Amino acid sequence: MIEPRLPKYQWGQRVQVLTDLHNDGTFPDAAAGELLAGIGDQGEIVQVGSHVESSIPIYLVEFGDLRVIGCLEEEIGPVCA
Repeated sequence: MIEPRLPKYQWGQRVQVLTDLHNDGTFPDAAAGELLAGIGDQGEIVQVGSHVESSIPIYLVEFGDLRVIGCLEEEIGPVCA
């Protein structure tokens, strides 16, 4: 069994997108390949989970349009106040 990696970010934290996020086919309300969030878009982490097989943190980030997207740590960064 793989030891779970501790999350870098926390629930309620404001984050920004570091790389364009395109639909990989798992987001139901968008076409495959459609841009879901662009570099610099800001949102809030509404849930922190873990990928079952790899034990890496997965962050559900809610953006202003009420779109909630699953993100990896390398796809987001903290918003500096």
